[in-house]
Amino acid sequence: MKNKIKIFDDKLRNASSVAIMAHKNPDGDALCSVLALGRLIEKNYGVKCTCIYDGNAPDYLDNIPLRKFAHCWSKLDLMEPVDVAVLVDYGAEHQIGGPLKIVQDAKFVVEIDHHINENPIADLCFDDENADAAAVVLYRLMRDAKWDDDADVRDLLSCAILTDTGRFKFVKNAETLSIMANLVNDGVSVRHLVEIMNNKPRKAVLVEAKATGNAEFFYHNRLAVATIDRHDYRDMDGRGELVLNLLGQIKGVEYVVLLKQQKEDQIGISIRSRGAAIDAIAASFGGGGHTQAAGAVVRGDTLENVHDKIVKAFKGM
Repeated sequence: MKNKIKIFDDKLRNASSVAIMAHKNPDGDALCSVLALGRLIEKNYGVKCTCIYDGNAPDYLDNIPLRKFAHCWSKLDLMEPVDVAVLVDYGAEHQIGGPLKIVQDAKFVVEIDHHINENPIADLCFDDENADAAAVVLYRLMRDAKWDDDADVRDLLSCAILTDTGRFKFVKNAETLSIMANLVNDGVSVRHLVEIMNNKPRKAVLVEAKATGNAEFFYHNRLAVATIDRHDYRDMDGRGELVLNLLGQIKGVEYVVLLKQQKEDQIGISIRSRGAAIDAIAASFGGGGHTQAAGAVVRGDTLENVHDKIVKAFKGM
């Protein structure tokens, strides 16, 4: 670990340009970790980082610290290869989206992640698939490297952990709670962060409420399946956590699936479990994730077909 930190430190000390990015359509862990690392590098190395995302960043993250410094890649014009590109919470190469070209052209690539990835593309990896969030890995790096932080960094790391653990519902490791305790001791207000992220547009809430109300139940009500069609998907904000959380509260429901028709022939799948591992089901649809929270994107198929296939995949679970 010390050797890895030294390599990263040397690269940053000699860098004049740094770009940081995560997976396409970033969630709280992805976007907040990107911004936190950008501030840390600027504060400790004097390099103004370019923080990039592809796709849509959800409205509920509009009020997080430093949000204005996250830029959609299609609006950037990076003509020259950057000295250091950092991938945070990216999962796999195909999930990076447009900024992949920036990574491929970079002189040196670093990744900070907590997803299972059998084919990492970075020159230097800070990965831990057992960590509850990419922000946990970043927090460790920050402390081990003895970087100076500030209130914005601490708030961003806290937002990242809050969102990726479902506000602690999916916490697997006591370390995560210890990190949050440290952040709170250093001035973070969890209540304040939760309030600034209660920021969904009215249309988005109504779409998720509609999908929840129209959910179907299978296998003696153990599986709940909700769908959002192409028309309603345009009004979504984020990944449909409201649907997943509400259906997951129903007595007897063990698995929740949300199908999102992102395009006519492109279906997003989000899966949650109360107990048994469901990452293998996500993998069978070309995706992945964690044991109790996973997903996939299916291209070239209809919403109806994917619906039938996902219901069948849970048979015998």
